[in-house]
This record gives sequence, structure tokens and C-alpha cells, in this order.
Amino acid sequence: MRTMFVWMAGCLIGLASLPAAIASGWNMPVGVTEISREIYSLHMIIFWICVAIGVVVFGVMFYSLFKFRHSRGAKSANFHENTTVEVIWTAVPLLILVGMAVPATATLKKMYDTSDAELDVMIVGQQFRWRYEYLGEDVAFTSSMSTPMAQVRGEEEKGEHYLLEVDNPLVLPINRKVRFLMTSDDVIHSWWVPDFAVKQDTIPGFINENWTRIDEPGIYRGQCAELCGMNHGFMPIVVHAMEEDDFDAWLVERREEAEQEAMGVDRDWEMDELMERGEGVYASVCASCHQDVGQGSPPVFPALAGNQQLLDDPAWHLDVIINGVSGAAMPAFRSTLNPVEIAAVTTWTRNAWGNDTGDVVQPAEVAEELAQ
Repeated sequence: MRTMFVWMAGCLIGLASLPAAIASGWNMPVGVTEISREIYSLHMIIFWICVAIGVVVFGVMFYSLFKFRHSRGAKSANFHENTTVEVIWTAVPLLILVGMAVPATATLKKMYDTSDAELDVMIVGQQFRWRYEYLGEDVAFTSSMSTPMAQVRGEEEKGEHYLLEVDNPLVLPINRKVRFLMTSDDVIHSWWVPDFAVKQDTIPGFINENWTRIDEPGIYRGQCAELCGMNHGFMPIVVHAMEEDDFDAWLVERREEAEQEAMGVDRDWEMDELMERGEGVYASVCASCHQDVGQGSPPVFPALAGNQQLLDDPAWHLDVIINGVSGAAMPAFRSTLNPVEIAAVTTWTRNAWGNDTGDVVQPAEVAEELAQ
């Protein structure tokens, strides 16, 4: 009997603390889109329905245990099926399920309606980063985690947005319907931003669709929600939602930068320029696997510092960066980096950490290789 009262007291305390737990962040976010708010409302309605069912069921159970306990001389009753009771306990759950299914189906229809989009963004999952392409706008870039590896190794104090910060956030306008076309270059990833209520798998060879319309400007963060490899935890997502005019200005600026980058392929770069650019590309794209000082993580990720094959065979080195290594963890960067970036990171790795080959790879050479 004492145990039963303890259970009942625990249940009452749990019910009393539910509103505080919900308000204190132990719940899904309301979000900043119409769909996210509808999903939150559905979640809360169904949650409270489940709470009510639990209260009724356990209330009847505890009442029966207390009222008809053996110590009061209760005798167990013998009875057979009761048609009325069976109809009730079949009909009531059915009505509850139908009542939950109607609003849920309406929300699902909205979630899958990607028509009439005002902006199309291609999202490509890559081990271990995201590539964004604004279709029809000639703007594309790669977004990689920017948390310093020293923080990951515990050598520095962790920042406010540890493992949730990137070098190039996805920039979107508010109040416009944005359609996402999602795929992957290697394995299955999952693009997930809780504040948008968007969680979509990116699957090699398939293109999935999703969409959002953001109501409020701000910075919104998410992660890859699929176990995609050893650096799965290093694939954060950051979305910068801007006012429409600011987004239009940003898009024009990025388009001009892309044009200038394309023009840079035709000129000869100095080694200092390539080394400066290559250091940034390496830190963004390569350091998570090959480590920030090129020591790698053998045998999966070989060391680049002092790598004799790299030092002796520059053509092989460039080919590996462009085309990757079949059957290994090294991806192809021909669609991820532009010729200037590939030339810069190749030059950097051939001359950093004491490699000191003196080799300079020009963007024009890379463009020629990419054209083959």
C-alpha cells in the first residue's frame, strides 16, 4: 500500500511539473515558420491528449487497487465479455485517432507542397560539409564547420556555438517561399534545422524536395541528423535569414565575387597569394580529416606532412584532390572547389609543414585538368 501511494505521489508531482518543464526548454521549438508553428501545435494537442488518457487510465487503475484491495476483504469478480464495454473501448480510441489524423493530414499536405517557390536552392551533402547552389543565380559555395580543432581536442575553451558554427552560412530571405532540392555526393546525410521544422535526407542518386518560408530574420542552426561517417558530428548547418532587400544585395555581391573568381583563372598567381588562399581552404575543407598540421589520422586519413608520394608526384597529388580516391574516404573536389581554390590548396599542401617543394600550381592548370 505504501508503494502505491508513493507511485501516486510521483505521478501527481510529475503532472504538476509538466508546464514548467515545457516552458524551460525541454520541448521542441515553436520555430519561425508557419509549418513549424503548426507542427508545434499538433505536438502539444496530441501530448495533452496522451496526458489525459494517462490520467484516466492510471486513475481508474489506482482507484481500483485502492478501493478493491485484499486487505479490505474484496473478492475478485467473475464475468464474461460485455458487448457495451467492448464497443466503447473500440469506438473511443477510433474517434481519438480520427480527431488527431484530420489536422495532421492537413499539415502534411502543406509540408509536401513545394509549388510556387520564389527561390530554388540545391543542397548537396558531402563528407563532411554542405554545398549550396542558388539555382539560376550563378552563386554556389561550400559550408564547412569553423570550430577550431583545438577546441575539439580540448586544448582551448569551447566557444558559445561549439560545433555549430560554419565559415559560409546559407543565406535566405524572409517572407519568400524557398524550395530545397536535396541530394548527396557520397552517403546518406540529413539536413535538419529545428526552427524551420525541416528535416530531409539527402540520398546519393536521388533528389528530395522540401521548402520553407521564414518569418523572422536571424541566425538559425542545425546539424546533419544521419550517421554519415566518423566526422558526422562536424557537419553543422547555419542559416542566416535576412530582410528581402538585404538578401538581394547579398546575392548581387556574391554573384560579382563569383565573376571575379572566374576571371582569376586566367592570370598567374604569386606563391604568396596561393599560400594565403590555400591555408584558408585547407582549414575549411581538409583539416577535419588530415588535421591542422597535416599529420592525418592513419590509416583512414594519411599524413600529408612528409608524404613521399605527394612530394615526388605532383600530377598524382592534383589528380587525387580533383577526382578523389575510389573506395577510400577521400572525396572528389572537382564539384566542391573552384579552380582557384584547388590550385591554392594544392600549392599550400606541397609547401606547408616543411614539405617545401617550391611547386606552384596555377588555376589555369587546374581548369585544364577539370576540362578533361
